Amino acid sequence: MTSDTATDLRALAQAERPLAAEELKKIDAYWRAANYLSVGQIYLYDNPLLKEPLKLEHVKPRLLGHWGTTPGLNLVYAHLNRVIQKRDLNVMFVTGPGHGAPGIVANTYLEGSYSDFYPNIGRDTEGLKRLFTQFSFPGGIPSHCAPETPGSIHEGGELGYSLLHAYGAAFDNPDLIVCCVVGDGEAETGPLAGSWHSNKFLNPERDGAVLPILHLNGYKIAGPTVLARLPNEELRDLFTGYGYNPYFVEGDQPEIVHQLMAATLDAVMDEIRNIQQDARKDGFRRRPVWPMMILRTPKGWTGPKEVDGKPVEGTFRAHQVPVANFVAQPEHLKILELWLRSYHAEELFDAAGALRTDLAALAPKGDRRMGANPHANGGLLLRDLAMPDFASYAVDVPRPGAVTAEATRVTGRFLRDIMKLNLATRNFRIMGPDETSSNRLDAVFEVTDRVSTAQILPTDDHVSPNGRVMEVLSEHMCQGWLEGYLLTGRHGFFSCYEAFIHIVDSMFNQHAKWLKSSHDVSWRRPIASLNYLLTSHVWRQDHNGFSHQDPGFIDLVVNKKADIVRVYLPPDANTLLSVTDHCLRSRNYINVIVAGKQPAPQWLDMESAIKHCTTGIGIWRWASNDEGGEPDAVLACAGDVPTLETLAAVDLLRKHVPDLKVRVVNVVDIMTLQPASEHPHGLSDREFDSLFTTDKPVIFAYHGYPWLIHRLTYRRANHDNLHVRGYKEEGTTTTPFDMTVLNDLDRFHLAGDLVDRVPRLSNSIGYFKQWLRDKLIEHQRYIVEHGDDMPEIRDWKWPY
Repeated sequence: MTSDTATDLRALAQAERPLAAEELKKIDAYWRAANYLSVGQIYLYDNPLLKEPLKLEHVKPRLLGHWGTTPGLNLVYAHLNRVIQKRDLNVMFVTGPGHGAPGIVANTYLEGSYSDFYPNIGRDTEGLKRLFTQFSFPGGIPSHCAPETPGSIHEGGELGYSLLHAYGAAFDNPDLIVCCVVGDGEAETGPLAGSWHSNKFLNPERDGAVLPILHLNGYKIAGPTVLARLPNEELRDLFTGYGYNPYFVEGDQPEIVHQLMAATLDAVMDEIRNIQQDARKDGFRRRPVWPMMILRTPKGWTGPKEVDGKPVEGTFRAHQVPVANFVAQPEHLKILELWLRSYHAEELFDAAGALRTDLAALAPKGDRRMGANPHANGGLLLRDLAMPDFASYAVDVPRPGAVTAEATRVTGRFLRDIMKLNLATRNFRIMGPDETSSNRLDAVFEVTDRVSTAQILPTDDHVSPNGRVMEVLSEHMCQGWLEGYLLTGRHGFFSCYEAFIHIVDSMFNQHAKWLKSSHDVSWRRPIASLNYLLTSHVWRQDHNGFSHQDPGFIDLVVNKKADIVRVYLPPDANTLLSVTDHCLRSRNYINVIVAGKQPAPQWLDMESAIKHCTTGIGIWRWASNDEGGEPDAVLACAGDVPTLETLAAVDLLRKHVPDLKVRVVNVVDIMTLQPASEHPHGLSDREFDSLFTTDKPVIFAYHGYPWLIHRLTYRRANHDNLHVRGYKEEGTTTTPFDMTVLNDLDRFHLAGDLVDRVPRLSNSIGYFKQWLRDKLIEHQRYIVEHGDDMPEIRDWKWPY
């Protein structure tokens, strides 16, 4: 902070002084109480109010936590309490630097919401001891703003997504203000940098508001942060360019910063109110310039100035535990005691250990407390979607393979009417990175538009400030918005090219962990599932080439807990309809649906599709010829293109090896392959063996990487006879059928592989095998000359 800036800040604080002397004294005391509780959580095992001199046995043996960001979070929280009380605001708090959880836990304890959720943590001395002991302690609570933290929808362990979650929460919540503190470390991440553009999608006529507070305390774990080293002029230009009106609050003298913070929050809330009132009175006319704040305070503010002769407050050394190693350096215990006593807990808590009544009165009441805001426990507000009967969108399939359809286009009509039925309740949105039309879901544009509050040109197609389809060429932003939307009690659908969903691998991980932990938090209510539709998939990315060919997201998904994840590979339009309906009605899952968008044969009528999807796996009688006896082999398939190639292989086998008995098993829900002990959808060993036999060869044509099927089935009796064909990282710009040939998934390879594994055929299949090899040579020569697949491949239909 320059001397000129400091002078200006002091002058402003002196001139405005929104806090009278008594209010200033109380809000500072409240802030001190939050800081004291934060330090206590990191350090203290006993003696919570220091009623006796601090001893080594009062300190936790392992010190885990982050102090540096916490005083700034406590400052913001205390001042938000003031404006909530003064204006009766509905405010939710999103903590970007989630490692500042000591501060959020402290503030929810001070306001009383923590004890409401956890009655064993009372508002007395014993409650304080339990509060302190449990933090980052075995059997206690995590060190970040995890699901156990009241008021949190954002853990903040992995950085980059706080502002996206905040905007997701604000969409369609017109009365909600989401305050999002963005740490300057997090601000260096790519997703956060893109997140600032979320203001181009926020409509003040129907949405709530987001107040970003960029907290610049100067340092990451061990070095300076980028934005903290920029002068205010550059920061102002940067955020003005993003479309915000930046307000600066900075200083290191509490009495001045309190006044400046109070004045700035008053101005910011006035600005938000004026923007919303104008839009709601006169309708949306132009994208507003929303306020945001830039807060500069020292890292580890109010902590030890130095330890062992090295500066701590205002440096990277304050990031985690500023003073430690008490056994080897007993003098450090005195530093900790002086630090704790500097907050004068005896002035803040009464003899029973409760916060003084006059200070407790500073916190809002009931649901206005940020820790008790129902939006942060979205399941409380969740209402079922109004859903049409998915069966009414069925493709008429008089017999297997008789008609062709685009599966996702059919589902697009279903999604259109879901959108239409829920327009009034405004609780359903579709997210995707500029691919809604490409993925054949464009029927939704018959009832809504792409949303944008930026400039809209006459040449734009279905773009309006009132749209409910959110397209931005950032999978991070789509995922983050959707998570925030779901966590606050709404529903959504995310469509994406299969290969590029990997961009959000880590975000998926974090959401899965959140859901898993939420299961163990009794007061967290179930939320709508996160639903992915992955299309433009590996087998039909022949035109875009190798870079667009990757089915590996499924492999990542199945690593997560069985009670969280579901993976579906519907083979046609009617099964896709059934699966989509099921997923949109589900709760607390992450559902991954992989389906093609290209014209393809349709196999099942709607009644058959419903039965097949309900069980998730089954024998296709019409494609098999072993009923009444034992099969010679089993052909299994999962995915639309593997299903097509499997059935084409069956056709070849019937014509060339007519006495061969083949059973066809199709898998929609790949989790059925696991034992029932591993996944609730898993088949028992008896059921699995009844499908796949205990001793016959099984050729499994799979959509993704083959190893996953082996992993799911390795405990099964017939695993040694299981041979999986799938994507083996062979791809290029070529024809659709050649993609399967490159990976040995085509009908010719499948048929040849199967007959090779039936012992009784070993001396009789030579001519057939030679014919298969010749066909592969013929295929290769044809595509090189004509640039397309052979007519017998392109035009093949199930002939039976």
